[in-house]
Amino acid sequence: MVDSFKNWLRRQNPKFNFLYRSFGDKPFKVLDIGTGNHSATKTVSLFPSCEYYGLDISKEYNNDSGDFAVMKHFYEMDLTLLEFSALPDDYFDAMLIVHVIEHLTNGDEVLKGLISKLKPGGLMYVEYPGKRSKKLPSMKGTLNFHDDSSHVRLYSVPELKALFLNNQCSIVSAGTRRSWFYTIVTPLRIPLRWVRGKAVTGNVFWDLLGFAEYVIAKRN
Repeated sequence: MVDSFKNWLRRQNPKFNFLYRSFGDKPFKVLDIGTGNHSATKTVSLFPSCEYYGLDISKEYNNDSGDFAVMKHFYEMDLTLLEFSALPDDYFDAMLIVHVIEHLTNGDEVLKGLISKLKPGGLMYVEYPGKRSKKLPSMKGTLNFHDDSSHVRLYSVPELKALFLNNQCSIVSAGTRRSWFYTIVTPLRIPLRWVRGKAVTGNVFWDLLGFAEYVIAKRN
């Protein structure tokens, strides 16, 4: 019962909610671009029938041996080079590209280059700080776009929708990221972090204040 509740809570994360709504308990192949913070272990624990593939510029971003053990494969790759031949074509059922493109000056070209790696009918979930993030107050943990010095480019929903529509994709959904669960529980998350001895960071307020945007595209 406790594990079921924990899994339900974890599925409220928008990227996991996307996978759950798209695939449920069915087997699927997912490429997680920008893997880190034990994303592999978290994903496979929620979706034990999935084949998890990770991709990042380095293995060192808060992963451990347990994370690599549950991965089908890890691709160590600099996305900005636009060299994707190591990735199989027409292969993945889903791609997660969560808070990656804002760190890339050519994130649009990266997205275009990855489309062919999806199966026809495959889905890509892209999330990034939106225009609203430039007007939000500064806070530890990033609430304003400029809080993170590695952010180099701002993208928008109209720009990415046009990119996908011009590259043999359709748009499933797009807009400001609004997890209503996270929004409602924002007042509770603050004292809970204090009780656990953790700082209240900017990401606690993302859904309430509309920090992030997302696009879900489907390869035709």
